[in-house]
Amino acid sequence: MPKVVVVEDEKAISDIIKYNLEKEGYEVLVAYDGEEGLEMILTTNPDIVLLDIMMPKMDGLSVCKLVRKTKNMPIIMLTAKAEEIDKVVGLELGADDYITKPFGMRELIARVKAQLRRGTSHEEIRIPEPLDENTIVEGNLRINLEKYEVTKSGKIIDLTLREFELLKFLAMQKGKVFTREILLEKVWGFEYFGDVRTVDVTVRRLREKVEDDPAKATYVLTKRGVGYYFRG
Repeated sequence: MPKVVVVEDEKAISDIIKYNLEKEGYEVLVAYDGEEGLEMILTTNPDIVLLDIMMPKMDGLSVCKLVRKTKNMPIIMLTAKAEEIDKVVGLELGADDYITKPFGMRELIARVKAQLRRGTSHEEIRIPEPLDENTIVEGNLRINLEKYEVTKSGKIIDLTLREFELLKFLAMQKGKVFTREILLEKVWGFEYFGDVRTVDVTVRRLREKVEDDPAKATYVLTKRGVGYYFRG
């Protein structure tokens, strides 16, 4: 039974989310402020987190940033704000998706299922097998497909699941350029409700972790006016 942590200070909203997710067969834990939510996420290790941005004690963006230091489970941000800055900041801090209030339960459940599916199944990604069954090596970068682990010069790089999947997808087809739309389809899946800027934000986060100088990328490269590719 997949475990969901809902961090939402408005009890009416958290109650209806809990009720509908439990009807779908999920185990649901609820926290009503950021500090309680952070502790619950770190101690219960859920399969997915629904995280409100505006909360007492600690806001959702801060919680997301702290969770991402040690955990890679999918995080969906819940926000009443429509400003693009909140969405972009959330994605930059490691969120996998966002949904703006008010939202329908059908849409929320669809997003939860999509994120969980991306974390447990990779059948949608139609890519050839690497030459090495378990590891892709490029320069001082090693991508272990079996362990979902990336190392650079022997040091482990902490990537989120989406960052890893994006790097894996590009690295397994070195030199081939993909548009943002294709990357959304192949890496995020048809069920994803976001827009192409999500790809740009994830690429930026990925470069900050794997590149010596993110401003002068040597692994994840840009084809101006087209999209992104892995050096080959």
